[in-house]
Amino acid sequence: MGAELKVLGSCPLDCPDGCSWVVTVQDGRAVKLRGNPDHPYTRGALCTKVNRWLEHAEQDDRILHPLRRVGAKGEGRFERIGWDEALGEIAERLAAVAAEHGGEAIWPYWGTGTLGYLQGQEGFPGRRLFNVLGASQHYANICSAAGTTGLGLTMGSAGGFDPEDLAHSGLIILWGTNPLTSGHHLWKFVQAARGKGAHVVAVDPVATRTARQADEHLAPVPGTDAALALGLMNVIVGLGAHDEDYIARYTLGWEEFRERIAAFPPERAAAITGVPAERIVALGERIARTRPTAIRATQGLQRHAGGGMALRAIACIPGLTGDWRRRGGGVSYSTSGHIKLDRRALYRPDLLPGPVRTLTMTRLGEGLLDIDDPPVQALFVIAANPVASTPHQNKIRRGLSRDDLFTVVVEQFPTDTTDYADIVLPSTMQHEHADLHDGYGHLYLSWNEPAVEPPGECLSATETFRRLAHRMGMTEPALYDSDERLAEQALASGHPYLEGVTLDRLRKNGFVRLSVPDPFLPYAESFPTPSGRLEFRSERARLAGSDPLVGYTPPAEVADKVRAREYPLALISAASHEFLNTVFGSNDELRRRSGGLSVRLHPDDAASRGVEDGAAVRVFNDRGSFEAVAEVTDAVRPGVAATTKGHWAKLSGGANANAVVDERDADLGEGPVFHDARVQVEGLRQPVR
Repeated sequence: MGAELKVLGSCPLDCPDGCSWVVTVQDGRAVKLRGNPDHPYTRGALCTKVNRWLEHAEQDDRILHPLRRVGAKGEGRFERIGWDEALGEIAERLAAVAAEHGGEAIWPYWGTGTLGYLQGQEGFPGRRLFNVLGASQHYANICSAAGTTGLGLTMGSAGGFDPEDLAHSGLIILWGTNPLTSGHHLWKFVQAARGKGAHVVAVDPVATRTARQADEHLAPVPGTDAALALGLMNVIVGLGAHDEDYIARYTLGWEEFRERIAAFPPERAAAITGVPAERIVALGERIARTRPTAIRATQGLQRHAGGGMALRAIACIPGLTGDWRRRGGGVSYSTSGHIKLDRRALYRPDLLPGPVRTLTMTRLGEGLLDIDDPPVQALFVIAANPVASTPHQNKIRRGLSRDDLFTVVVEQFPTDTTDYADIVLPSTMQHEHADLHDGYGHLYLSWNEPAVEPPGECLSATETFRRLAHRMGMTEPALYDSDERLAEQALASGHPYLEGVTLDRLRKNGFVRLSVPDPFLPYAESFPTPSGRLEFRSERARLAGSDPLVGYTPPAEVADKVRAREYPLALISAASHEFLNTVFGSNDELRRRSGGLSVRLHPDDAASRGVEDGAAVRVFNDRGSFEAVAEVTDAVRPGVAATTKGHWAKLSGGANANAVVDERDADLGEGPVFHDARVQVEGLRQPVR
C-alpha cells in the first residue's frame, strides 16, 4: 500500500458555506474526505450530504462514457458512443442550427450543480465558445435574483456584513433561513454570540430544525415578510428608538418612508402576516433596545411575487437603528457582492458578433414552446437538472419532447433531464478537476486541486469545450485557455479586496481570505447607491416601474382569495436536509434518510381533508400534481403545505413540487416564485411507495 497524499480542495455545491476540504489519496484512489481544519469557517466539518461525496462518486449509475439517445425523448434509453463521434455530431448540429436559424437559436443552459468559476455557474464554462457562435445569453436567475435586485436598490449591493461577525451580535434574527440544514457552519457563530447572552429569533412559516433551536419563533404567512418588517419598524419608531443621526447622515427619503411605516401599525401587520400583534410588538421592542442586531436573511424568503420588496424592507431595519455601522449588525443575505473577481475576463462578451437576446433560466418551458424569433433549436445543458429543479415541470417536459430540438446534457448521473437528451457527455466531479471557488456566506476564496484521475472517459467542462471548439474548427485563442490561465484572469481584477490573492498562494494554502478591512463595516458611512446613502426611496426603482418607496408587495397566488377557494393551501418547497438542490437525488442512503417525498400539514388542515399521518396524498393545482406521504404536524402553520425540493421526479412517482409551481416572475430581477403557489391536497387509496 502506497503513501497517503493529502490534496486541498473545495466543495462545489450551491451552499453559502463554500467549504474547504481535504481529500486523502492512496494508490491513486480517493479514500477519505473531511473538512479542512485550518479553514476559519469550515473548521474541519462537512455536512451530512457532502460526507457521502466519495461514495456518491463511485455509484453504479455514474455516467462514464458519451451516450446517444436510442429511445423516445424522456425514456432515458441510450447507446454508448466515443468522444470523437459525440463531438462530431454536436459540432455538426450546432453549426447547422446557427446557419439556418442564427446563433440565437442555441441556448446554453447553465445550472447550480457546481458554482465554480471554471467548471460551474460563476464562470459559465463554454460561454466563450457560445459567444463566438452568437448564441443566446443565459440569465441564471433561479436562486437569488429578486432579493439581490431589491438589496441593490436599497443598499447598492447585496453584499452584507461578514457572517462571522454574528459572534458579536446581541440579537440575531434568522429570517427565512434554516442554517442547520442549509449551511450549518453559521451556527457556531450564532452559538458564540449566545454564549455572550445573545437572543436568537427564527422567522419562518415552518418550525424548521433551526427554528426549534431558536429562543423564539415567528411563523408568518408565506410571502408577507415585508409587512412584518414594516410592523417591526413601526414599533421602533413609535418608541423613538430610531437613530436620527445615522438616518440624517446616511439615508435618503426618510420623511416619506416614515409615513409609509406609520401605515403599518402592529395590528395591520398582524392581519397580513398572521403573526399576533403582541409578538410583533415584543420583537420590535427587543430590536429597539438591543445593539447590535443582526439579521440573516437568505434566498427562500424572496421566491414570491413580492420577494424583492421583502429584502428592500428588511435592509431598512438597520438603517433605522444605525446597526449598519456596528460590528455584528446589519443584514447578511450573501457575500457575493464583495467577491470582486473579473467575470468579464472569464465570459469574454467581446467575442459576441453583435447584440443577442437573453433567455431566462426559470422560464425554460416558455423558452422552448413559446419563443419563435427564432425558436430555440439547440439546448446545451451544463450542471443543471431543470426537469426536476425548474418551475412548471410539465411544460418543460413538453418543450424537451420536441422532435426538432437538439439537446446536449453534460452530466455525472442519469437525471430527469438526461432522459430527454440526444447526446449525454460524461462530466468530472469536484475531486477530479481543478476549480476556483468562493462562498456566498463568507469572505474566502478557495482553490480546488484535482486529487485523482477522472473515471472512464469523464472530462471537465472546460476540457469538453476546448475539444468542442477544436472540433468546430474555431481559431479564437481564448477558447483554448488552460484552467490555470482562466483562474489567473479571474483573479486579475485589480480590486483592493484581491490584493495579494494569487493563484500560487491559493494552490499552496487551499484558501485565502479577501483583503478586506478588520473589522469589515462596508456600510458604516456610505453605500454604493447613486446617492451614496441607504435609499428608503429609490429613483432607480421608479424608473424600473416599481414603487420607489420601500413598502409591501404581497405574494400573488398566496394572497389571491379567489384562487384560495379552489386551492386553499400555500405550498412551500424548502431545502432538503439530505439533498442539495437535486444533487445526491439518486444516492440510495440519502434517499433512505430523506424518507421520500412528503408533505407536512397542520392537524386542522389534515383533519378537514380526512388525511391521517403517513397517508398517501396527491398535491395538485391546475398546472400539475405530485404524490407524497402526509406528515401531520403543528410544525407548519394552518393553511400551509410544506415539502422539500431536490427529489428526482422519476424516483418519486413521476413528479415533484415543481409540477405545481408557475414560471411567473417575482417583482424584481425576474426571480422565480417557488414559494408562491396554491394547492389542494387529497388522500389516495394506494400508497405512494
